[in-house]
Amino acid sequence: MGDPRAVVNPLARHYTRFRVSERLLLTGHSHQAWPDVAFDGHIEAFEDAALHVDTKWERAFDKAEHVHDGFRALLGEPSAEIALGTNTHELVVRFLSALELGTQSRLITTDGEFHTLRRQMARLRDAGLDVVVVAARPVGTLADRLADALDDSTAAVLVSAVLFEDARIVPHLDRLAIACRERHCELLVDAYHALGVIPFRPEEKGLNSAWIVGGGYKYLQLGEGNCFLRIPAHAYEARPIVTGWFAEFGDLTSAPGDRVEYGRGAAAFGGSTYDPTSHYRAARVFQFFEHQGLTPERLRESYLHQLDVLASGFDALDLPEERVTRDRETPLESLGGFLALRSPRAGELQATLAERGVLTDSRGDFLRFGPAPYLDDSQLARAIGILGDAVRASL
Repeated sequence: MGDPRAVVNPLARHYTRFRVSERLLLTGHSHQAWPDVAFDGHIEAFEDAALHVDTKWERAFDKAEHVHDGFRALLGEPSAEIALGTNTHELVVRFLSALELGTQSRLITTDGEFHTLRRQMARLRDAGLDVVVVAARPVGTLADRLADALDDSTAAVLVSAVLFEDARIVPHLDRLAIACRERHCELLVDAYHALGVIPFRPEEKGLNSAWIVGGGYKYLQLGEGNCFLRIPAHAYEARPIVTGWFAEFGDLTSAPGDRVEYGRGAAAFGGSTYDPTSHYRAARVFQFFEHQGLTPERLRESYLHQLDVLASGFDALDLPEERVTRDRETPLESLGGFLALRSPRAGELQATLAERGVLTDSRGDFLRFGPAPYLDDSQLARAIGILGDAVRASL
């Protein structure tokens, strides 16, 4: 693994196409650079298609199995039932379609979920479902407040492990999982901002009974089209209404009957024909992470160090709090993989930083700085220094 304290992080040499040592890419929480081996995956996908045409799928499915194994390793579950999808929305919709919403019509979520889930929940509420939205903050009591909202009509709770706006880790999800089991309802945990940033193993988190959804577009450097849904053991006989032909892939030789047949476990949540290029890329990147020793524990160590560099550098700027500030009451250990600064002009600051060569992003009044394991400390310090110049220039 690289050393961010080095003048040039040695890991950076593996990202020459993204030129990570020459650019200030603080978008690690949104779109990390891809290692050069990802390009080799793209070429391999094209060559397999050109050589094997329609029989390429045997090779493509082998790449998909590598992706399955990559997510299983991150979850610490070598035999986990993992369904793959091109995005989390399609997987969440399949999950929702497996619920008995005719008899249990309540869905509970928070106002801190990613945009697709927020929009989908709002539309389901418009369609007549009882959608309860719980305030995500204060985060320390969120799990218990979600549990308090449960009743016998609740079909599922949908919540993030790490909030996407400010990187706050949501504690006590194990207590929520117990409450959901007692009420015989499902718990879906969005781990997108957790995987690759903090060790996130369902058994250690008390989340064996939870559905886990996430993907590799952000911290795992897998690029688009690499999302997953982990199915808990009690749901291996699920029959989602939204279903593609891959869900009966193992029984295509039989004539269709009156009953719609499904595979078991993750197979029931299979979709349809997809572009396998994403899996060729992801298989290469998962292998790269393994070779470089980029384990969840080592990545956590790296992110905490980089967050400290960013936070300390920002504090040293001593900028007017009414212009830009940060939450200093929350320890860095309670954050995921990025530093969220708060500013009434977050969008303007993001645009100004981009003009000055610092790529960040913003969500509402949060300006988000996302480090990555291939950056070095001097790059982080320069980015924060440019932020200081931008704010002072606007005074």
